[in-house]
Amino acid sequence: MTFDPKNMKSLCLLRLSAIGDVCHAVAMVQAIQREYPQLPITWVIGKVEYQLLKHLPGITFVIFDKSKGWRSYTALRKALAGQNFDVLLHMQVALRATIASLMIKAKVRIGFDKKRAKEGQWLVTNHAISAQEKPHVLDGFMGFAKRIGVKDITPRWHIPVPQADQDYAQAMIADNENVLVICPAASKAERNWLPERYAAMAEHAVLKGYRVILCGGPSELERNLAASIIEHAQCNIDNIIGKTTLTQLLAVLKRAKIVVAPDTGPLHMAVTQGTAVIGLYAHSNPGRTGPYFYRENTVSVYPQAIAPQVQGDIPWGKRAKGENLMEMIALDSVIQAFDRISSSAYKWYK
Repeated sequence: MTFDPKNMKSLCLLRLSAIGDVCHAVAMVQAIQREYPQLPITWVIGKVEYQLLKHLPGITFVIFDKSKGWRSYTALRKALAGQNFDVLLHMQVALRATIASLMIKAKVRIGFDKKRAKEGQWLVTNHAISAQEKPHVLDGFMGFAKRIGVKDITPRWHIPVPQADQDYAQAMIADNENVLVICPAASKAERNWLPERYAAMAEHAVLKGYRVILCGGPSELERNLAASIIEHAQCNIDNIIGKTTLTQLLAVLKRAKIVVAPDTGPLHMAVTQGTAVIGLYAHSNPGRTGPYFYRENTVSVYPQAIAPQVQGDIPWGKRAKGENLMEMIALDSVIQAFDRISSSAYKWYK
């Protein structure tokens, strides 16, 4: 089946999760909107991720609530009843996304190339993007934009934030105030750096004239990690973990000078706001999932972590396994990255 993208009258995008990935997807969607400003776009998205992106212009969101189990698929089918899209961009390799795609009627169904179309995705698509050699996740997503004729795939972001949330962030961080935001927690405890090293990093930043803020979600894991960091620190740290909405957090990240985080959602949220990021990587390949415009600042021990676990060539997306890998990230390496960014010679993306 061949198709001419210029004849598209409707487009559906399927990308349910996670926060970092939907941030990458926004850049792709907005590239499509620049190429096809009149094209109606529907985005099937996860419940949490919607809270961050719900103010995006020109997009109709349909929420997929995975917490409802099998009922989530029935709800999706009802929400899309009577709709037939010209094109579906199936951008998630996961069994639940493959099943969810069956609820979406579309003539042209574009998925990843054969090598990456796992979890049954190849069974529910009839077109594929071009194969890519070791892409960043964002570049992989841009393959979908290119497949439908988008020429300018330079990543740009405009994620609207309500004025009240901007005011919240401005009240917290004054204009021209030097603030280091630490988003310490990933989704799994093993991917978090040590609390005493976060604390030492905070102490160094304070000595350099920075104020330090901890941010993140409301989980018990994150609250406990924050408490441990503060306990170890010999300096003042403001703790707003669990106290912000996603759009408030986005506004805070925009006003920060530097963000330190492992491979987690707020890391990529900060990139969308043009805030310099120091990513802390041990389990995942920063070439694939690192902070897009700030990969040169990443402190990574991934090569050392993965090498003993794989014989021969290392698959591009292979994760390293182990509970103590983040201990390999030295405090001095993170301080050096911080000092480099905070110097007047650093070139900012903002």
